[in-house]
Amino acid sequence: MNERPGGTTFQGRPMTLLGETLNVGDRAPDFTAVDPDMGTVGLSWAPETVRVLCSVPSVDTPVCDRQTRVLGSEIAALPGAELLTLSVDLPFAQRRWCGASGLEGIIASDHRELSFGRAYGVAVKELRLLSRALFVVDAEDTVRHVQYVAASDGPADHEAVLRAVRDCL
Repeated sequence: MNERPGGTTFQGRPMTLLGETLNVGDRAPDFTAVDPDMGTVGLSWAPETVRVLCSVPSVDTPVCDRQTRVLGSEIAALPGAELLTLSVDLPFAQRRWCGASGLEGIIASDHRELSFGRAYGVAVKELRLLSRALFVVDAEDTVRHVQYVAASDGPADHEAVLRAVRDCL
């Protein structure tokens, strides 16, 4: 497993990311995560659509909560696009978050295997969390946009993601 020391920071401290860095044009790797109802979800959860894969440390933090809510509403307004936010929060906590936010079907947990985190290069070795990142995958499973956020507790560029989604539709 590739290790990238200093691949992100968390609360100002450098952290090591596990996995390869993805680039635009790469084939999107499959993964196995757990949905809030304990079912499995992977890259094929929304076939033949443009998928936004949103990696966050925890939906129970203000920045992650806001990012998921904003992208959830923006992506929902784009026919042919779907959002999936992934964190290592337990599915039970994610279900509680979905109930409180009113957003369903847009979240999954990578707590079991870190399958997504390792495949997309966002698993934080020191904390066993996911770093903040956004990936746009087209209907043919090609990565069309990659955004690894330098500070895991900092904001992402939502507008760049939305432009990439619109370009794929």
